[in-house]
Amino acid sequence: HDGVEQHVTFPPFADPPPGTRKIPLHATCDADAKVHYYVLAGPAEAVDDTLVLTPIPKRGRLPIRVTVVAWQWGSSIEPKRKTAKAVERSFLVRTTENSTPFVHPGILHDRADLDRMKLQVARRAEPWFSGFEKLRNDHPSQADWRLRGPFDTVVRAPAVSQHIAEMDADANAAYQNALMWCITGDAAHARKSVEILNAWSSRLQSITGKDRQLGASLGGFKFVNAAELIRGTYDGWSEADIDRCGEMFRRAIYPTIKDFATFANGNWDAGCIKTMMAIGVFCDDRAIFDRAVDYYYRGKGNGRLTNYIVTVDGECQETGRDQSHTQLGLGHLADACEIGWHQHLDMYGANENRLLAGFEYTARYNLGGDVPFVNYTDTTGKYIEKRPSTKNRGALQPIYEMVLNHYENRRGLSAPFTQQAADRIRPEGPANGADHPGFGTLLFTRPKQLESVGGD
Repeated sequence: HDGVEQHVTFPPFADPPPGTRKIPLHATCDADAKVHYYVLAGPAEAVDDTLVLTPIPKRGRLPIRVTVVAWQWGSSIEPKRKTAKAVERSFLVRTTENSTPFVHPGILHDRADLDRMKLQVARRAEPWFSGFEKLRNDHPSQADWRLRGPFDTVVRAPAVSQHIAEMDADANAAYQNALMWCITGDAAHARKSVEILNAWSSRLQSITGKDRQLGASLGGFKFVNAAELIRGTYDGWSEADIDRCGEMFRRAIYPTIKDFATFANGNWDAGCIKTMMAIGVFCDDRAIFDRAVDYYYRGKGNGRLTNYIVTVDGECQETGRDQSHTQLGLGHLADACEIGWHQHLDMYGANENRLLAGFEYTARYNLGGDVPFVNYTDTTGKYIEKRPSTKNRGALQPIYEMVLNHYENRRGLSAPFTQQAADRIRPEGPANGADHPGFGTLLFTRPKQLESVGGD
């Protein structure tokens, strides 16, 4: 920018003492403009004017350097200011004591979420009870569900798939029966979820095929959520069976998604991110968890947050493809953010609430509104989009309640188009196959109570 020069002053850091989780950031600009921050390297994230130290992988080599950058973009309107030179500051994390243990249950639902659902359903309070009716009446929620598997190998491919429909159906049943147990206390549902998890963990060896990342990340996500809920709430699942289930996730699911899907549209990557985070939580494996979180912020494929929601207005990488896949990718990223929130990370707030921009833009377009569009070529160079696609326009998917309740009721931010989309399809029911958790009205409606990350 042209205009007056400005300079950022950023005091140096001392190495933080053991147990430190948050460090205030005190950079100033001599033009009295707001200073922004980002983390260049290390296990931390910048949240407004605070640096939040994130967990260090179990095998992380100490000390670990954290580098934070303070910057001020300047202004092209009066009074005009030039961009200030960015200032870096670094310090060393010398102990893993700043790393907090995983919250359990802590994937899509924590203990408070389960208590809230159970209480509101018992009271027959709305909109929770109508949402519960959607869950209770869905076939995979039944305690007499007949297993479709298990199988040693599952194949997902465009031409020929084998057993993927059976795996997704059983995964839905495992997750939905786990929810039914947590809400109703009927142990028949817990036993059914355990039966499904034990059956598949005793057989499944691999997921293959050209679309294997999708096969592993969709049904796999439901399996991991079911396992996390049952382990945390039901005494009838043996330690040996729990360990075998974790081994299945490491053996059959994680290897399929660990390198993401950099060759594909972003919903592939995004599915890998959320499922990898879920496996990290269930298996108490920081390296797996952090690999996924890092990709959300800095990955090279289309599923990275800013490679999927490609403009500040909220245009998405798949907006020009069709609206179902756009909502699929957004829903996956939102699931990842909800896991992060339960594990003390504000991934929802990244890049000035970029996820909210994506939801608002997509909801607005699917509700019939006009949206700005910038011609866009994706990270692979294969997908060139010149206009929003009308394919599946208006076919709202069950992804809006969770995001609405986070931004409006946890954070106090306005989300008017997300609100309208949620209103249009409330109460949310099941998703197509294993695409989304579904049932968001029951699972994610919360009273308006402002929170910060980690409940501080």
